[in-house]
Amino acid sequence: MKEYKLSGWPELPPAYQRTAYQRMLHQMSQGFVPLTMLVRASGLGRDAVQHFLAQLSTRGVLIERTPPRAPLGAGMATRSMAWLRRTLRV
Repeated sequence: MKEYKLSGWPELPPAYQRTAYQRMLHQMSQGFVPLTMLVRASGLGRDAVQHFLAQLSTRGVLIERTPPRAPLGAGMATRSMAWLRRTLRV
């Protein structure tokens, strides 16, 4: 899943000067944010958020990345070790 971050603060046209868009800009100014978090923070629909991201991209102020995935079994090993530590405690 892609994540998004601002490389600079854009000048927004009047159609985007609403609280929902300001919230998204604030989130992205703090660091990389996935689309689902932007939808939740703004309260807008997924299509509206994607359209806004496209607008930011055409203005050249959006950085996109796809974070690397952790191996599937990585979390399983730490959970099983935690269970073992709890079991062996006296």
